[in-house]
Amino acid sequence: KMSKQQTTGEFKRKDAGWRNFISREEGAKFPPEAGRYHLYVAYACPWAHRTLMVRAMKGLEDVISVTVVHPTWKRTKPENPDDKHIGWVFGDPEGEPFVNSLGVGGPFPATYPGNEPDPFVGAKYVRDIYEACNDEVGVYSVPILWDKTLNTMVSNESSEIIRMLNSEFNDLAKNPDLDLYAEADRPAIDEVNDWIYKTINNGVYRCGFARSQQAYDEAITALTESFDRIDSILQKHRFIAGGDHVTEADIRLFVTLLRFDEVY
Repeated sequence: KMSKQQTTGEFKRKDAGWRNFISREEGAKFPPEAGRYHLYVAYACPWAHRTLMVRAMKGLEDVISVTVVHPTWKRTKPENPDDKHIGWVFGDPEGEPFVNSLGVGGPFPATYPGNEPDPFVGAKYVRDIYEACNDEVGVYSVPILWDKTLNTMVSNESSEIIRMLNSEFNDLAKNPDLDLYAEADRPAIDEVNDWIYKTINNGVYRCGFARSQQAYDEAITALTESFDRIDSILQKHRFIAGGDHVTEADIRLFVTLLRFDEVY
């Protein structure tokens, strides 16, 4: 989900290119059906982690299947010396150990427990799935919500995937009464999501991928100020949107906080 830094050195994230919706409305192209949809995820990725959490909390493990990609990135067109893209790779039980794209670390096994080959496209890389769908954006990210019936990508926007899982599969979910984006809570959730995304979810990348001192200083200041803001809210409330129950805002915050010391 990364894009080129602009002349200021500030990291700019490119919008997801696949934004279709699963809907219970009559005649919908993508209706909710058990066994029809599949998630491609990486455990390392906070955006994918959101979708796994909501899938589990709603009780959709038997409704939506999952493939977990290998945790180590590789070049996705190694046969082309001019193509420098590196990205997610699928586990390969028949593969050889490898080092990462920089040639350091490892060698890593070609698959770990839980990493499986792509079951639908026969892809070696996540990039292959996008190219099988004639993707024109060129940002080969996870999560991917895949439609097994139409053999196409539904969405690669995690914030929209979690809302589909929250609301559109209730007839199939084990926990249909759990509503992570209840109508009465939406103004508070939207307000919190806005500043947490800008300064924390995306803020850690604005720090890590800044290409000027000014861009870094602005990003780290916003990040630390938001940490103080979170601390103040959670001293008074158990949940970040201020209510008495968990919402999607807590999930969106949690997946970044969990990785902060270890990764960012």
